[in-house]
Amino acid sequence: MTLLDSGSQRPDGEGSVQVHMDQRLNLGTAKIFSIYGKGGIGKSTTSSNLSVAFSKLGKRVLQIGCDPKHDSTFTLTKRLVPTVIDILEGVDYHSEELRPEDYVFEGYNGVMCVEAGGPPAGTGCGGYVVGQTVKLLKEHHLLEDTDVVIFDVLGDVVCGGFAAPLQHSERALIVAANDFDSIFAMNRIVAAIQAKSKNYPVRLGGVIANRSAQTDQIDKFNEAVGLKTRAHIPALDVIRLSRLKKATLFEMEPTPDVLAVQKEYLQLAETLYAGVDPLVVKPLKDREIFDLLGFD
Repeated sequence: MTLLDSGSQRPDGEGSVQVHMDQRLNLGTAKIFSIYGKGGIGKSTTSSNLSVAFSKLGKRVLQIGCDPKHDSTFTLTKRLVPTVIDILEGVDYHSEELRPEDYVFEGYNGVMCVEAGGPPAGTGCGGYVVGQTVKLLKEHHLLEDTDVVIFDVLGDVVCGGFAAPLQHSERALIVAANDFDSIFAMNRIVAAIQAKSKNYPVRLGGVIANRSAQTDQIDKFNEAVGLKTRAHIPALDVIRLSRLKKATLFEMEPTPDVLAVQKEYLQLAETLYAGVDPLVVKPLKDREIFDLLGFD
C-alpha cells in the first residue's frame, strides 16, 4: 500500500491524503459491504446480526472487524479473538509463518471472523492494518469460497482505517439513529464515501436506522441528500441484553420483538445480496444540517 502524494493524478477529494489499495488485492467474486456510522451507534451489533442473516440464507460469510478495540465479532465467537496485527507482531511480521487458523475464527452459524486490530494510539495507520489483513486472506485463498464479506469499520472519519475498506467494497451502508448527532456524523461519512467513489467502485447503498422508535429525522435528511433507509431496527432492550450475553439476536429467546428484528435483518440480507442500486447523494454543508433539523 502506498500513500497518495501531493503530485498524484488520482486525488480522493479536496485535501484528501489516504492510504491506497494494492491493486493486486482483488477480493474475488464475493459481495463486499462496509458498515459505517458514528462511534457507539451499534455498528458491530448490526454487522454481526447481518452476518448471521446472510448465513441463514445459506451464504458463506466473513466478517472483518476494523477497530483497534477488536470487539466486532465477540457476539459471534463469544470471546475477544486475537487480532491480525498482534499475531503478525508475534512472528516479527513474517506473514509466511502464519496459518489461517491463527487469525480466522469460526463464529455462530459458520460465520468466519477476523479482527484486524490496530496499532497503539498515535503510532501507526489503521489503513495499513486493514491492508495487511486483506493481503493475508488473499495469500491463504480464504476469499475464494466466500459469498459475502462485511467490513465493520471504526467511527473516526479522518482515519486511514476508516477509508481503507472503501477501497475493497461494493456498497457502503451507514448505521444511524434518529437524532442530530448521528445524522451530522452520517453527513460527514457520506462526503468521505463520495470522495472515495471517484477512484474506486464503492457506492452508497443506504441507511440502517438503529436504536430508534421513529425515523422522521433520518427520513428528512434522506430526502434532502438522496439517501434511502434499507432497514429499521427499533430501540429494544433485548438488543442491549444480547451484547451482554455475548450472543446475536438469532440466539435469543424467540419473543415477538426478537422474531420481528430477525425478520428485518433477513430481509435486509436478501435485499443486499440481490443488489441495490447505487445512490447518488449530495452531502449538506454543516449549517444546512442545523437548518434542516430545526436547530438554531
